[in-house]
Amino acid sequence: MSEASREVIDTGTTHLLASLSQGVLTLTLNRPEARNAMSGEMNAALAAMLASAETDPRVGCIVLTGAGGAFCAGGDVKGMAARAAAGAPALTIDEAIHLQRLNQRAVSGKLATLPKPTLAAIPGAAAGAGLAMALACDMRIMASKAIMTTAFAKVGFAGDYGGTYFLTQLVGPARARELYYLSDRISADQALAMGLTNWVCEADALVAQAQAIGARLAAGPRVAYRYMKENINRAITSGDLMDCLDLEATHHVHCAQTEDHKEAAKAFVEKREPVFRGR
Repeated sequence: MSEASREVIDTGTTHLLASLSQGVLTLTLNRPEARNAMSGEMNAALAAMLASAETDPRVGCIVLTGAGGAFCAGGDVKGMAARAAAGAPALTIDEAIHLQRLNQRAVSGKLATLPKPTLAAIPGAAAGAGLAMALACDMRIMASKAIMTTAFAKVGFAGDYGGTYFLTQLVGPARARELYYLSDRISADQALAMGLTNWVCEADALVAQAQAIGARLAAGPRVAYRYMKENINRAITSGDLMDCLDLEATHHVHCAQTEDHKEAAKAFVEKREPVFRGR
């Protein structure tokens, strides 16, 4: 893959970088001096890019990663302390809660529900809300030296960005309580054993492997992926067997009408790989 084939996208801030290649939109959290801790600029740009990607036909998969050897340290605790010390105007509790809800829905909520595959590529520490964002993605790939930690207990927070929801779904309530209450560091190998990551690779291979997985997903049957993601999300949130069976039936019959399915059936008969068009 040449750099000429990669389109750089202006996000409006240096705190978030974006590029598009082979149908893969790569969003890079870019505050390496702060281990990519979240900022207002980053949150706003990330929300805007995800909202745009949801309906952009050029985007078949979204990869979320971090610059400078870290994924994301979560909220900027140092920045919070500095603003408080400087006497910055404070929001009311109701204003703060509303803003937090909007931010969480626009980022973690969107990663989890937008009808395209999402992949977190984790080069280093994923902590607090940074971990929650990684868990909101459909799948994860970690560098062998990367770590995960909820971290919230160490700074007197209960947790945000959906981490308690996603972690409980992935590892169960007892292990989720352990990871939240104790805030221990989880190595890449431990994360793999727990089911918190799908793949582990060497750090120097992370970018290439994430792009390869993303490109494979972007080249796949996009309508079917959209329905797969909805089916799985419904199974998580509803848990009702008959509801899930009915939804699967609807989506299965819809997929049978797509060009992608017809091409795949033809390719099967002709003993070749299908070429999907996303329709």
